[in-house]
Amino acid sequence: MNTRLERDAIGEKEIPSDAYYGIQTLRAIENFPVSGQRERPELIRAYILLKKAAAITNMELGSLDRKRGTAIVKATDEILDGKFADQFPVDLFQAGAGTSFNMNINEVLANIALEILGKEKGDYEYLSPNDHVNQSQSSNDTFPTASHIAILTESNCLITILYNLAHSLEKKGKELSSIPKSGRTHLMDALPVSIGDEFRAYGSAIKRAAERIHEHEIHLLEVAIGGTATGTGVNAHPLYREMVINKLSELTSFELIPASDSHEALQSRSQMSAFSGALRELALELIRIANDLRLMGSGPTAGLNEIIIPPVQPGSSIMPGKINPVMAECLNMVAFQIIGNDTTVSFAAQAGQLEMNVMTPIMTSNILESISLINNYLPVFQSRCIDGILANEEYLRTVAERNPILATLISPKIGYLEAAKLAKEAMKTEQPIKNLIINKGILSKEEAELLFDLEKISKNSYNREKHRRS
Repeated sequence: MNTRLERDAIGEKEIPSDAYYGIQTLRAIENFPVSGQRERPELIRAYILLKKAAAITNMELGSLDRKRGTAIVKATDEILDGKFADQFPVDLFQAGAGTSFNMNINEVLANIALEILGKEKGDYEYLSPNDHVNQSQSSNDTFPTASHIAILTESNCLITILYNLAHSLEKKGKELSSIPKSGRTHLMDALPVSIGDEFRAYGSAIKRAAERIHEHEIHLLEVAIGGTATGTGVNAHPLYREMVINKLSELTSFELIPASDSHEALQSRSQMSAFSGALRELALELIRIANDLRLMGSGPTAGLNEIIIPPVQPGSSIMPGKINPVMAECLNMVAFQIIGNDTTVSFAAQAGQLEMNVMTPIMTSNILESISLINNYLPVFQSRCIDGILANEEYLRTVAERNPILATLISPKIGYLEAAKLAKEAMKTEQPIKNLIINKGILSKEEAELLFDLEKISKNSYNREKHRRS
């Protein structure tokens, strides 16, 4: 294999001559053969945009000469165009603070720029990964800044997907708004609702989760860049921080702002932890909804059998004709993974010491994975499960009419204890409450029909909610 010799502060190493990464990247490859997973493309892109903004800013401030700076900018554009994707081999699990990955980025950009200038790869005396590509920067301020940008970029799509799912659930709620069913509290019979009420409430829960995520997005607009190594801004021009953030805002279309306290921005990862927590809250809602769907669709003979979930694949390798709620099951597993990711983020967030948190790489990786899982799966779950759900209408009405807890509706007239006696009698004799009330002369048939009009109760609920929202 043809190689070139590179040197760093520790010593020398032979680097494959066709590699655009350099000696520090090779050390990371050797030191961290952990997962075989590389940094996510969205983080690479965010980091390259940051390096582009830094090079332009340094040129405008006169800190970087135009010849080298322009070559670095051209190198960033080549990567942004999709080239050199195989030159970022550093494992997700790496040196603290992401120094390995930052240097991987710096070395690749330096060597591309060197070739643009007609120089040999590895000619760092002319154009250095540290002195030129990394000028006015540190891993300590670039990695969290790139992380915020990557999360914000992916979260844009996430919010849209969540509102689409919420709309689908609300649409299903409207479609099923006139179909009454027995409510359940403690998994026991309760006062009736419409099945549409339940789906509309699911939509509201997803919207609320989306709103919480968006609230935490806003805090990620505050970025650490310009703080360099310890928040002091050492080795950076006094105007660098403001100018690089303005340039980065232009490149990303995000209204980025300087951290209110540069020292805090390096010490604390609270914004990322809070965002991850909002993803965990979403996951908990998704688990609850998925479990409800599995319960309502259970059966068809020995379960609730309230809804018919679209059959998307055979459910058993041995039991013919079996259909399982596989889309909801998959949603559960996705949500469990998100909760696990957040647990890792939480441990990493509290693991910072003094002037910085070195655990940012694993936080970033887990948050981006959680977003990716949601973005990949929720549209499929929506189209292949929610949109095709049907209600077992006749069965729901029959069960709702026989619900002994309907005695609650007559309790204002006859009192709680007498209504409880009616409920027990209805269960014992397996008669609908309405029939008992008519037979006992408590209400006329017309009065009972009006009081126990379950469809009217359901419509009143839907209309109250509609009025509240308008």
